[in-house]
Amino acid sequence: MLSYKESLKILKEANALIEGHFILSSGLHSPQYVQCAQLLSKPDKAKKICESLSEKINSEFKEFDIILSPAMGGIVLGYEIGRLLNKETIFSERVNGEFKLRRDFLIKKNQKVLIVEDVITTGKSSLECSKLVLDNKANIVGYACLINRSNGKSSLKGKIVSQVELNIPTYTEENLPSSLSALKAVKPGSRNL
Repeated sequence: MLSYKESLKILKEANALIEGHFILSSGLHSPQYVQCAQLLSKPDKAKKICESLSEKINSEFKEFDIILSPAMGGIVLGYEIGRLLNKETIFSERVNGEFKLRRDFLIKKNQKVLIVEDVITTGKSSLECSKLVLDNKANIVGYACLINRSNGKSSLKGKIVSQVELNIPTYTEENLPSSLSALKAVKPGSRNL
C-alpha cells in the first residue's frame, strides 16, 4: 500500500491536488483544490493509487457483491476498483436533479453494496447513492473514496475507507486570510459552469 506521503506526491504530480485561491461549488474559498479527474486521466499514476485503495478496501470490507458509484466523478474510479477486486460495478445518473439507476442497472434485494466515489466532502453524492441502495432493499457495507476531505463532518453513516484524508481549510469571502485575498480567485468546479 502507498503511504500518505507517496499518495500526496502522486496527486500533486497529476495536478489532482493544486494550490492557489479557489471558489468552491459551495461558495466557500479554499487554498487547495482537488480534481481527481486529472489523476484518473493519467493511467500510470492512477493505477498506483487505485491498487493501493483496492488493498485497503479488501482489508476493511470482507464481503460485498456490487459497487455503486455516482456519475460523473465516481464512474472511472468505480470501474477501476471493480476491475481490481473483480466486482460488478454500476453507476447512478442525475435525472431531473435526482440520482437514478438507468441503462438496466439493478441493485438486487439484500445485495451488499459498496459505494465508491472520487472525493467525499459533504457526502451528498454518497447519501444520494445510499438512498438508491435502501430503496432497493439492499445493504450498504460502507464507502470508499480516493480523497476524504470531510473532516468527520459528512452525514454518512458507516465506515469510510480512503486513500488520503485531507483537512483543507475553507473560508467565507468575509473571512479570507490575507494570503488568499492576495491571489486571484478561480472557480474550477464542475458545478460552476
